Amino acid sequence: MHLPTLSYLAGVLAAVRLVGASRCRAPKPKPPGVPKLVVAHHIVGLTASYTIDEWVTDMSLAQSSGIDGFALNIGMDDYTSQQVENAYQAAGQLNSAFKLFLSFDMTSYHCASATDADPIRNLTLQYASHPSQLQVDGKAFVSSFSGETCTFGQGDVPGGWRTEFTQHPDVAGKIHFVPSFFIDPATFGQYAGVLDGDFNWNSAWPITLTTNAAPDLLPGVNLNQLDVTADAALQKVIGSFDPDTPHISNLVVASAQSNRTYMASVSPWFFTHFPPNTYNKNFVYDCDEHLWVSRWETLIANRDHVDIVEILTWNDFGESHYLGPRHDSQPLPPGSEAWVDGFNHTGWLSLTSYFAAQFKTGQAPPIEKDQLVMWARPHPKSATPADPVGPPRDFQLLQDKLWAVVLATAAGQLTLSSSDTTSQTFDVQAGVNKLSLPLTAGGYMRGVLTRGGQTVIDLKPDGFVFNANPSAYNFNAFVANATAA
Repeated sequence: MHLPTLSYLAGVLAAVRLVGASRCRAPKPKPPGVPKLVVAHHIVGLTASYTIDEWVTDMSLAQSSGIDGFALNIGMDDYTSQQVENAYQAAGQLNSAFKLFLSFDMTSYHCASATDADPIRNLTLQYASHPSQLQVDGKAFVSSFSGETCTFGQGDVPGGWRTEFTQHPDVAGKIHFVPSFFIDPATFGQYAGVLDGDFNWNSAWPITLTTNAAPDLLPGVNLNQLDVTADAALQKVIGSFDPDTPHISNLVVASAQSNRTYMASVSPWFFTHFPPNTYNKNFVYDCDEHLWVSRWETLIANRDHVDIVEILTWNDFGESHYLGPRHDSQPLPPGSEAWVDGFNHTGWLSLTSYFAAQFKTGQAPPIEKDQLVMWARPHPKSATPADPVGPPRDFQLLQDKLWAVVLATAAGQLTLSSSDTTSQTFDVQAGVNKLSLPLTAGGYMRGVLTRGGQTVIDLKPDGFVFNANPSAYNFNAFVANATAA
């Protein structure tokens, strides 16, 4: 499971202040023909009992959804080596272009002494030339989650990574290192010889939008009663490219290579609810306003500056931003079953192939069949269950709405309903349509797409009730989807 480090969050506002200056000197676009990729973050720490067949199942589903590979998030679990081997073997069995790369979770690894770097170097070299290893410029692509405090026995962090990893005699010239260091981008220049690129983990969510910061970020906006003007202001924050700009501009200083890589992130959701005696994480990010689609649209509009999009995540169930299915044998982080069981997110995958293709090619692919995807939280944000953990931090930002996306082959009408007496009909146009409707306590979600008086899709998922009196806080998303016959 992942969350931003405290040192990063302390400096994030400083990084945001760089955005204005960055707009004055926009980074140069990548040369034409640089290939675009879409990968998904796969947490190996939740695959203890995975078989090779289960890895094949995940990879096949991901590939059919427009995903080109997995970032294998690995730590110091005793089964890590075996499951990494299983993953590479499964990718080989697919006999396809699906690629893998290692993403070292440095919150798990020790990194204070020189010998602490041995495990990550050894594992990197073990798969550097594997046929299923992602290569950039003839070098093995390697990433990380965190690592901004690792010195590996050297005098500072950049020196530690240079000496014991990127410029170590065993590794130098063999890897393309694109980590996610939670640091102020203005300090990238200190990492020359370390960074071949930058992975901006936190760009997926509007992390600076908190309850306390909202009055300054959204002056005059009442988040509990949005009008058209306020809604438009909120949409400029949700899915914005502002978190990316300072990273891209400052990456030029860190790496003089023309093939420096910027890897942005995209995510559909974030909610975690662990008590102090376990992981001690209980907060949300504002993922309303169709974040999953809005962020994709932003990345597509700025694709000249983005090389790789990493989806967060395939299977981080504890933070509710998973897209992949949970396998029967797959353990959950203790306690998270309370908000994961019954909340399948694979419906979001039905949108992924469309936006991934558009990001990679620059052209919207043809919509051959109508699709409808809907999602909503299972109870009002103001509900007060007898939950000892308490409500998640920043829950006040959220809206009690049903969110819907239609990929339409032609113009038509969509009727959204949240009860027998609450509904609204919208005109939809060919292409992408983002719509919403207030939820009703005790109600349901339903979407009916019609064209020429004929019903094309009628989706009313079982198992969803907008419960006004829940027994515990659950701000996860219930996702449903349907495709026309």
